[in-house]
Amino acid sequence: MNYAQRAAEKAEAVRRAGHARILAIETSCDETAAAVVEDGRRVLSNVVASQMETHALYGGVVPEIASRQHVEAVDPVVARALEEANLTLPEVDAIAVTYGPGLVGALLVGVSCAKALAFAAGLPLVPVHHIEGHICANYIAHAALEPPFVCLVASGGHSHVLQAVAYGEYRLLGQTMDDAAGEAFDKAARVLNLPYPGGPLLDKLAESGNPDALPLPRPRPEGRYDFSFSGLKTALVNHVHTLRQSGREVAAADIAASFRRAVVDSLASRALLAARETGARALAAAGGVAANSLLRRELEAGAARAGIPCYIPPVSLCTDNAAMIGSAGFYRLMRGELADLTLNAVPGARLAWSD
Repeated sequence: MNYAQRAAEKAEAVRRAGHARILAIETSCDETAAAVVEDGRRVLSNVVASQMETHALYGGVVPEIASRQHVEAVDPVVARALEEANLTLPEVDAIAVTYGPGLVGALLVGVSCAKALAFAAGLPLVPVHHIEGHICANYIAHAALEPPFVCLVASGGHSHVLQAVAYGEYRLLGQTMDDAAGEAFDKAARVLNLPYPGGPLLDKLAESGNPDALPLPRPRPEGRYDFSFSGLKTALVNHVHTLRQSGREVAAADIAASFRRAVVDSLASRALLAARETGARALAAAGGVAANSLLRRELEAGAARAGIPCYIPPVSLCTDNAAMIGSAGFYRLMRGELADLTLNAVPGARLAWSD
């Protein structure tokens, strides 16, 4: 029996049982992560090796360095995830891996490792879209959450409002027309001379500032639930440059607070509007920007006013991790969605939307 036959047979048995322990691997950017997740909800282990200190020297992620560090870290991280779950490789039921989007070299490390492990153990290989992983972090954190619900996905490269119609099925409601929210936060942090990673530091600095100190534009794209952050980012850059060129004080905390307020106003208002107008039973948030303290407060307060529950993962599950990939992988496996050994990294992968 060849690998494809063994994997298909194993996958079918797992689907019939409705139970699976999945070893997941995530290497889309600068975290090497592995986890073991049971039935999409229970985390048996979740190991993350961060490269933050390395890339802080350069003020951002250097793709070639990220790829090399993934090569060095991935085997030990996977071994530790299995050890902490008290399992051996043959005792897991499938391998899930992020195939995109992300840095191509970084993705290739995880995909190659996952394919090798799947082949060696005859296990099903499940490809997972990174953004779907972020959405599914909510299933780990909140046992009561089930589709359908509206979800705001906000990260360094993505800003979407979507409807989770069912497990593994999504409808796009709105998206950024230019820059992502996380990208805008990172740019603002660099302009204010905050070190990498700038987003969390800007959030902390903003807590001590006046959000009304600097009037900033609130772009309103044509799409009812769409975002635009390019003009907002440009307005901030021009303001700070003007202050510096004229020798005036740059009140960093006030500028940070004003910028954070403008971005959060856009994100929260669109997400809450979508939840109300679609009659959503719940509102969720996902992605690295969902760790922003003001955004969390605004979403929770707005959902409470609308009378719907609000689900946001803990900060540890908002940033990149493999537990979220294991959760998404479980639901993809239950849908019978497998990859063969030709699986490749797709740095610009798009999440499939239903009509």
